[in-house]
Amino acid sequence: MKNIRQTNISMHRDAWVEVNVSNLEHNIKEIRKHVPDGTKLLGVVKADAYGHGAVMLAPTILASGVDMLGVASIDEGVDLRRAKINCEILVLGAVPVWAVESAVDADLSISIFSKGHITACRQAFERTGIKPKVHIKIDTGMNRIGVSTDDAVEFIKEVQNSDFVNLQGIFTHLAMAESIDETQKQLDKWNKVISQVDTKGLLLHVQNTAGTLSYNVQGTNMRRVGIALYGLAPEYPPCIKEKPDLKPLISLKGRIVNIHEVKDGEGVSYSYTYRAKGNRIIATVPIGYADGVPRALSNQIYAYLNGHTVRQVGNITMDQMMFDITGVDAQFGDIITLLNEQVSIGIWSKLLGTINYELICRLKVRLPRIYTR
Repeated sequence: MKNIRQTNISMHRDAWVEVNVSNLEHNIKEIRKHVPDGTKLLGVVKADAYGHGAVMLAPTILASGVDMLGVASIDEGVDLRRAKINCEILVLGAVPVWAVESAVDADLSISIFSKGHITACRQAFERTGIKPKVHIKIDTGMNRIGVSTDDAVEFIKEVQNSDFVNLQGIFTHLAMAESIDETQKQLDKWNKVISQVDTKGLLLHVQNTAGTLSYNVQGTNMRRVGIALYGLAPEYPPCIKEKPDLKPLISLKGRIVNIHEVKDGEGVSYSYTYRAKGNRIIATVPIGYADGVPRALSNQIYAYLNGHTVRQVGNITMDQMMFDITGVDAQFGDIITLLNEQVSIGIWSKLLGTINYELICRLKVRLPRIYTR
């Protein structure tokens, strides 16, 4: 059964993304097997839930055993609030000091790590009478954002002694969860800081997706999971004994809008990077690099058509791409499937030497999404 629940969905194109909500529920159950009882789970829905649709998936994520949500910016959090998502939401990214009051107004928790953040929290409290909810971010080796471990103890104590903030948690982020040695270096820095401060009643969270599925960090009481929610695997360390059975949510599909014969030696698409060897039947679907399929995948990927595997040929263009469907019984309107549970976007990322995170986020650009069970 298919449920089209987006009010702004446009189906005036013969190309779309299907998002399987049942697979989301399955993945959360699998992840929970790796999370100790009594440990909270934060579901990361930044970048519009990695391109899957944060507003649409948030209710299912929460109903399936996730305790709170994580976003990258205040704007992402506000979008969820406007959609009546009332759980705790943590802004994981850097919040501009001038925007702290907006976070208070939206009942969002923010990450803080600078003197400027403390001042901004005080000013927001003075204007609103509401204590900003904060989690302190410690930089243990990611070297992106966070208070340094040299200054972290003093910073934490200053925040704890401030009567204008609501300190809810302390956290850090693993830079190389796939490396046991590098992860241990970060954990040593984390433990050194945490051992010197009072953490009673606070949420302590270190593990990202790979960390959640691979390590049991003593003393932490929350895990943050992102990419695994959506059925895609992070890079695991060698120590992992049991990988979860993850199922991708996304299928990418397009209908054939043209079929024609290309004669021996003729080229297809810009620059003729493909030339026919013998007479070939070529089908066109209205999906291109503006829809998030990288042009660099040209002549490298395959898709499914009526039970057959077909090869993409010629340069992928902005709005269209072509497939060699020679020998396949097909007609206008038949569906070509580029991604599904059998063909993960991880195959594309390996071809391009990148990560599945990057590519899956691209598919949200202009493709309508249909939510299915």
